[in-house]
Amino acid sequence: MSKARFTEVDDLHKLKKIFLAKGAERILLKKLSPNDNSKNQVYLGGDFESLNIIPNKGVYVDKGRKGSKRDRFKADVSMFWVNSNGDLYKAPLAQLILYPKYPEVRMSGFLQGCDAAPSHTMASRNEGRLLFIGIRGDGSIICHATNLENELTAQIQRIRNLEKVGVFLEIPLPSKIPADTRSVLLDTLRHINQKGWINSVRLCADGSLTECKSSNCGGYTLEAQLGIKPNGYSEPDFLGWEVKQHSVKYLNRPHSGGPITLMTPEPTGGFYKDKGVESFLRKFGYKDRKGREDRINFGGAYKLGQAVDLTGMTLHMPGYDVVTGKITDADGGLTLVSAEGEQAAIWHYADIMKLWNRKHSKAVYVPSLCETAPSRRYKFGNIVELGTGTDFLKFLNAVAKGKVYYDPGIKLEDASAIKARTKRRSQFRIKPSELKSLYNQFETVDTAIER
Repeated sequence: MSKARFTEVDDLHKLKKIFLAKGAERILLKKLSPNDNSKNQVYLGGDFESLNIIPNKGVYVDKGRKGSKRDRFKADVSMFWVNSNGDLYKAPLAQLILYPKYPEVRMSGFLQGCDAAPSHTMASRNEGRLLFIGIRGDGSIICHATNLENELTAQIQRIRNLEKVGVFLEIPLPSKIPADTRSVLLDTLRHINQKGWINSVRLCADGSLTECKSSNCGGYTLEAQLGIKPNGYSEPDFLGWEVKQHSVKYLNRPHSGGPITLMTPEPTGGFYKDKGVESFLRKFGYKDRKGREDRINFGGAYKLGQAVDLTGMTLHMPGYDVVTGKITDADGGLTLVSAEGEQAAIWHYADIMKLWNRKHSKAVYVPSLCETAPSRRYKFGNIVELGTGTDFLKFLNAVAKGKVYYDPGIKLEDASAIKARTKRRSQFRIKPSELKSLYNQFETVDTAIER
């Protein structure tokens, strides 16, 4: 049986209608170069930023052919081609390939095994070809491709001032999400600032508020004001923005506080992963320094290459070249090494890469003050900081320079009991003044002025 024939859409209005009908929430446009084809793959950027643009199923290490030294990462993509009739055809082998030694990301396998793909268009080296990518809420993408002689291509060429997103241009779509999320975010934060002191609360799953009494309630209180319910998902919080509250001494000085926790990933290798957190604490931890009985702690600030006296541990980055700023071994990772040379804990690059990009593509940092008497309450500042456009290599570079460091808060309570209680908290932190090193664009905004 012959494959079905792929037919092109010849009108932008019709393309939008088809994409919306098939669940697209955004449409991205890639103007294809001669090298963007099925043989050479489609270029998606000279860094790893496209991981937070194109939905994928998670990064993993691919060694290529047996014996090959071309270490690389891959991420499978749930992709469908859509034709002019709105028919969907799955591209089962579509994937992103991340080449860390260049670095760059390319899309591959988008024609293989598909019943009706635009093979003629995507296999050619012709100028003027366009690739449209629809981002769907379920984590899949739908794609359409056109040639230079198509009227749709001519319509696109007449449009000016399309927003740039990585290597893509964004085609505006009617959406429940406002086009200018930045303005909505700042407007909302301004109203929260104008409320003054706010009682410490937490938003429950059913939408109700409950009193929050612990020391980390600042984030919960801000999230409740934003309508964000606490969850364990590694996704942005508010209209695609990751919201980070942090305590300061003075609201008009957002860098007057302590370090900010960027993420809390559990180790994916080493003794910690193999034997568990309790065995890790019993082997590498130390007695509580405040004299609390029957308790074992593991703490300290671990910067690259600097041994911590408390534990004798040192943080290393095998597989990363601190001079070139590139990953040289895809199997590598941030590694905590004991004084005896044992790998106590490893955070493999592949496992934390997606977490970083998804959580920090767009982030806002909001300063806060806290009062505990007569009851716990918070006040949130009007001067906030916005970071947009990030890349996992920026994170690794910040680790290499000592700006980002490992600052765990792991403990074992009732250590002599049959069922001892463990607390896991593997934190990677940074000083507020160093945040700008993590983003392509970083700005300080006074919400009381900007509207």
